[in-house]
Amino acid sequence: MAGLQEKVSKRRTFAIISHPDAGKTTITEQLLLFSGAIRSAGTVKAKGKGKDFATSDWMEIEKQRGISITSSVMQVDYDGLQINILDTPGHEDFSEDTYRTLMAVDAAVMVVGTGKGIEPQTKKLFEVVSRRGIPIFTFMNKLDRDGRSPLELVDELEEVLGIDAYPMNWPLGMGSGLLGLYDLYNKRLELRGADREHDEFIPLDEEGEAVGDYEFKSSSLYQQGIEDAMLLHEAGNEFDLDKIKKGRLTPVFFGSALTGFGVKTFLDAFVDLASAPDSHELMNGEILEPTDERFSGFVFKIQANMNPKHRDRIAFVRICSGQFDKGMEVTLDRTGKTMRLAHTTQFMADSREEVQSAVAGDIIGLFDTGNFQIGDSIYTGNREIEFKPLPQFTPELFMKVSPKNVMKQKSFHKGMEQLVQEGAIQLYKTYHSQEYILGAVGQLQFEIFQHRLLNEYNAEVEMTPMGHRIARWIDEEDLDTSMSSSRNLLATDRYGQPVILFENTFAENWFKDKYPDVTLHQLM
Repeated sequence: MAGLQEKVSKRRTFAIISHPDAGKTTITEQLLLFSGAIRSAGTVKAKGKGKDFATSDWMEIEKQRGISITSSVMQVDYDGLQINILDTPGHEDFSEDTYRTLMAVDAAVMVVGTGKGIEPQTKKLFEVVSRRGIPIFTFMNKLDRDGRSPLELVDELEEVLGIDAYPMNWPLGMGSGLLGLYDLYNKRLELRGADREHDEFIPLDEEGEAVGDYEFKSSSLYQQGIEDAMLLHEAGNEFDLDKIKKGRLTPVFFGSALTGFGVKTFLDAFVDLASAPDSHELMNGEILEPTDERFSGFVFKIQANMNPKHRDRIAFVRICSGQFDKGMEVTLDRTGKTMRLAHTTQFMADSREEVQSAVAGDIIGLFDTGNFQIGDSIYTGNREIEFKPLPQFTPELFMKVSPKNVMKQKSFHKGMEQLVQEGAIQLYKTYHSQEYILGAVGQLQFEIFQHRLLNEYNAEVEMTPMGHRIARWIDEEDLDTSMSSSRNLLATDRYGQPVILFENTFAENWFKDKYPDVTLHQLM
């Protein structure tokens, strides 16, 4: 199917990961700007009405807080390729959303602030990407500010993350003294201009010197920059495309997302070096190629109320093989039921358009009335296709939740049901009293949940902290209602499976001693 193969080869699907405030969302917007998808970049720092907010931060509370708390999907055309950009939350309380999103991409762009270097959340996200063995491209951001030395940053990258690095360009100065970038990959000097339209590119000769008679060539910034770059070129790692594609060597780019300097150079190199959609291993061990004519994909994210006026619900699907065509019938693996995909969409953050067709590597949104769950596999044809399960995290913090206004029980229950299906927070019911309990990996998730219940469903709730608890699942046949106590709270998850919320490790060990034949399970 030559037509399909050609289309798939023109897809690039990647996620942008970083620690909060490293400039992840800002560089996302710069990439959109250079693709022509938007005319001007907003800023995540903007406050109040009349300000521009980041294109990828579409949720109202994201604009208020100036952080990304949900993964956004943006699809743009660039240089004859279709680029699918997934902007992920940097805040650690929303790691689970980010981890699942990383299962749906073929490459990752890691944004590192030159002032702080590798931070804890960046390290955690890198480890997830590294386990998948996908290409990792590093963008050292905030070159417009004074920061740590480039040599120190590259050394830290290799030492802390355990990956080889290859600098694609090298900064000549930093902050207000930034002269430009010494571009080893393109063999040119990129000089900083007054704005992005007046940046100057000067070719390098065989000795690595800028061609032409320029005053800056006698400056210490230029001389030191070339000396450092040449040292790395001779003594550092060799450029190896195979190692890049296996995630063992990261190309390192320097630049400033805020000013756009170095961003286009990075984007041009990225689309050249990043892999087209790759194969997927199925649950039965079969390798599914993206050019397989059977359509298949998996749901990696569910988002409610992207359009508050219509109270809609979108299931995000990564297409893994074949071609999607509007109106096609697919089988939902979990239920075995056949459904027609009549209402689908592609995204530019909060704006969207109806999609007629899409191929492996693309991300599409399915309008959902409650049929889909995170991790669902869908496919065409008679042969079953089931993808490997997506990561889930056992909650660590718990809150009892109840509506303040009993007259708004309907809105409360609808909001609870729809928001929980997004997977960022988990819902339980106490076994005897049927009280609602929310579980999360971070406090911020509760605040966001409460805010959205009020603003999207007009349901005001009371939350009572239960503190840290240890959640462990038990098999149905082992269930004994007398197991429940203040220290070992028996509950059910939203699928009806029995779970025990232990007060602490002591309570869990006491339970194991009392019920030695009961097996306790935890999420992946």
